[in-house]
Amino acid sequence: MSDTGIGLYNATAKASASTVIRRYSTSFGWASRLLAAPMRGHVAHIYALVRLADELVDGPAESAGVDAATCGILLDELEADTARALELGFSTNLIVHAFALTAREHGIGVDLCRPFFASMRRDLGDATFDEAGLDEYIYGSAEVVGLMCLAVFEAGRVRGEDERRVLSDGARRLGAAFQKVNFLRDFAEDRDELGRAYFPGTAKELTEEAKDEIVRSIREDLCAADAAIPLLTRACRPAVWAAQAMFRELTDRIESTPASVVAHGRVRVPDPVKARILMQAMGMKAAR
Repeated sequence: MSDTGIGLYNATAKASASTVIRRYSTSFGWASRLLAAPMRGHVAHIYALVRLADELVDGPAESAGVDAATCGILLDELEADTARALELGFSTNLIVHAFALTAREHGIGVDLCRPFFASMRRDLGDATFDEAGLDEYIYGSAEVVGLMCLAVFEAGRVRGEDERRVLSDGARRLGAAFQKVNFLRDFAEDRDELGRAYFPGTAKELTEEAKDEIVRSIREDLCAADAAIPLLTRACRPAVWAAQAMFRELTDRIESTPASVVAHGRVRVPDPVKARILMQAMGMKAAR
């Protein structure tokens, strides 16, 4: 008789999350393959929940005929389901269930989930930000995700206060850098299709000065994250290095692209360049 108990349910939930990261992610998905197997699965569970909420506010729901008000209700229900799954260890939503398995094992609580859903909710309303609002949005949409992944990477590790601070700051700053890069990469789509202007003063135009200032802040975030990478365990260091290297490459390409082009297109890292970065990371992993 086949297993129809909780073991099968858990395995099915995990497989569902793995399908999400495989189908939706490129650079992040490629880099995550360098993680040790248990870590890779847990990161996929985190990514899948994030992507599920992101898709709810970023177009597919609207394409299905769901209005913004109903999307808000669905997002509220997803947040409530997530909180309940963290408490019970079970959800009828397979993606939420997989996330809860990881969250409960690694001490990820509603203190990180709540700001994430708050940021997602912002995308359903006024999509213009001042500096404080942007910082709050980036914390919820990206920095907490970095902290969730760090909880997975640091499972079972005993750290001193100074190392914990460097790692936490690095996880947050790397998440912030990734989000800012994504904002620039997707500038045209966000503005023209979704009506969003994340960076203050860019609703009508992305100037060279504005682009340069954003790139400068991205480089500051990446530099701060550099301090944390040597402290990571060998089981995750190559993967984090690869993800950072890909986004650094994308930052370089955005910097060398005129603002007028960034504002009307999408800057990409060619697959051969991604492959080169991954080969370097695989070399790091093999040298363990």
